[in-house]
Amino acid sequence: MKASLLLTGVSLGLGLASLASARADTTLTIATVNNVQMIEMRKLSHVFEAAHPDIHLRWVTLEENVLRQRVTTDIATHAGQFDILTIGNYEVPLWAKQGWLYKFDKIPASYDLADIIAPVRESVSYQGSVYALPFYAESVMTFYRKDLFAKAGLTMPDTPTYEQIADFAAKTTDKASDTYGICLRGKPGWGENITIVTAMVTGFGGQWFDMHWKPMLTAPAWHEAITYYASLMKKYGPPGASANGFNENLSLFATGHCAIWIDATSAAGTVFDPKQSSVADKVGFASLPTGSFKGGPTWLWSWNLAIPASSSHAEAASSFIQWATSKDYIQLVARTDGWVNIPPGTRSSSYQSPAYQKVAPFSSFVLKAIETSNPSGKTAQPRPYIGAQFVDITPFQGIGTQVGQTIASILAGSLSVDAGLASANAATNRMIRQAGYQK
Repeated sequence: MKASLLLTGVSLGLGLASLASARADTTLTIATVNNVQMIEMRKLSHVFEAAHPDIHLRWVTLEENVLRQRVTTDIATHAGQFDILTIGNYEVPLWAKQGWLYKFDKIPASYDLADIIAPVRESVSYQGSVYALPFYAESVMTFYRKDLFAKAGLTMPDTPTYEQIADFAAKTTDKASDTYGICLRGKPGWGENITIVTAMVTGFGGQWFDMHWKPMLTAPAWHEAITYYASLMKKYGPPGASANGFNENLSLFATGHCAIWIDATSAAGTVFDPKQSSVADKVGFASLPTGSFKGGPTWLWSWNLAIPASSSHAEAASSFIQWATSKDYIQLVARTDGWVNIPPGTRSSSYQSPAYQKVAPFSSFVLKAIETSNPSGKTAQPRPYIGAQFVDITPFQGIGTQVGQTIASILAGSLSVDAGLASANAATNRMIRQAGYQK
């Protein structure tokens, strides 16, 4: 992004006094993603509007890839279409460094910022200040159908290997009944298929770049991982898998069409909720599978609410964000739709709640996965970046999107693994060089 587009850093005190002075008859435009938790937030936002009659909410709810494109373009060009952005912990520190986000530097004590789980709070901070408040957070887990495993005489270990996952998928696939052994993200996008692909590549001993920012997508680990991924999905995955992202696989699993699904821990509330999942009483869970390399960086993601520096309604926007990420909001969701559906992964107090523990058998697993997440962990070889399912540099959004399209083409059968990875490596090298990372 050109230097001419950079905005000056802006800091805003967001205490209770400023909230009380929110501008009368303000309309906030909120850009968010069409995930279950955000749809719930929109549904419950009438409670906020009733308490703040001078603040009106206009929602722009988008598919994940489209959301990322829209908000990135808006903030980089200072267009000012949105007052509140739903962005990830990938964007927050990068955009804060550019001066594109307001700083939450006077959070009232009643908000209890210390209650935000430490790795999540740290991931939305830059130089010690918070630039977004987390709505929900996640790590990664393996969901599986206990009934199908029992029928096939299988036992899922606490930490399966990728080799075991392939064997389990083969033995639980029944295409005649539209039951598939494995569901994984195939939809292209740096936040879609690349998330699971990057985690898998790390387990096979690979990484994106060496210490000189030379891409490593043609290394044996990438070839082994992508060959495994494509073969597994073609043999035991659902048809049209290259179009399935998080939401599509969530629907497939919750309606009984997947024996195994490896994805975000944030899906647990939905798949264990009998109101939303036909297999709620049949779900088991385990850790992310391991490959030849163990102990590498682990998945940590959060969807966060942030205020672009271009917004002229920052005080009102902060009022809404603090409400939507508060303990009171979690209690509201619990009363309205049950504890199992609360926004997960953000507050320690949620995981200390006996009511949540009672309906969420996965709660302690998820808390430990998030608390022990290690995005800055070591890969098989030294690397010049941090991140588990993404690379923490600005060019990665474009790089990941393009490589994701190539991986989807491999999955769809229109490219071989060798040709696809050679093409992806060349494209990555070109983009990282143009961004000035290679000397």
